[in-house]
Parts: sequence; C-alpha cells; structure tokens
Amino acid sequence: MRRLVIMGVSGCGKSSVGEALSARLGIPYFDGDDLHTPDAVARMRDGIALTDADRWPWLDRVAAVLRDKAPVIIGCSALKRAYRDRIREGAAGPVTFVHLAGSRALIAARMGARTGHYMPTTLLDSQFAALEPPGPEEAITVDIALDLPALVAAVLDRLPQDRGGS
Repeated sequence: MRRLVIMGVSGCGKSSVGEALSARLGIPYFDGDDLHTPDAVARMRDGIALTDADRWPWLDRVAAVLRDKAPVIIGCSALKRAYRDRIREGAAGPVTFVHLAGSRALIAARMGARTGHYMPTTLLDSQFAALEPPGPEEAITVDIALDLPALVAAVLDRLPQDRGGS
C-alpha cells in the first residue's frame, strides 16, 4: 500500500503538494502539524525550536498514521535521517519520502505571505540548520520553484509504481 511523506522545512509547501497529490491519487492527506501537542505548537508559536526529545513522540504519531491508515499521504518535516528512519520503522511497511527543496529566500518569502500558521519565519534558520537533505536513494527531491501543477506532475512522474503491497 502506498505510504507517502511530503517532507521539507516549514513553508516549503507540504500541505499544498500533499492535498494536490491526494486529489490526483485518490488517497487521503493528513497534515503532520495536526499531530503536534498543544504544548509543542505553543512553543513554536513563541519562536522556540523543538528538540529531538520533543519530536520523537510526534514522529511516532506520524508513523502510526502511515501504518494504520494506508494508503495515505502525510506532510511531515522529517528533517533528519534519524527522523525518517524512525518513521520508516514505525510505519511497518515501505514509505516513499518526497523532499520539497527550495532556497531559504523563496521559502522565507512564502512564509511571510501566509496567514493563520503558527510557525514564525524566525524559526526558518533552525529548520535549515537541522535539515539533513535526503539522497536519491532515500527520497524523491523536487524543486519548489516549480508552480504547483508542474511540481505535482514531477512527483507523480517519479513515484514508484504501487503494486498493492508497497
């Protein structure tokens, strides 16, 4: 069963891409932001970056969605290889990561233009500092400078064929 994680730093477009892929693939999309505890959201809103210890239980909740609701797409920053490993282990099945990569300037501009999200632009540097970009053996990487339809098409072109069990 298909399990996709749309990953990248805050503001890269995980929700937009995840929702568009959901519509194209006919499988549900979940926003990993909704799995953060109220305390974690409050800390981020206050400009306090989460620690690894803060993230482990959240990553376990992300993995549980992948395990229990597949086929599924979920947006999750998954910034470090250890985080992606934790998700893969907990998902109990193959997971395809899609890394939305872009420049700090482009992402900062997008974050500055969005409304209603708790993550302040001031935490963008900590996101980039934590990011361990996945290699081609670990994720599909796409450039977020593409417009949304072209970005979604690029992801769809590179997705492994779903053979029912993967």
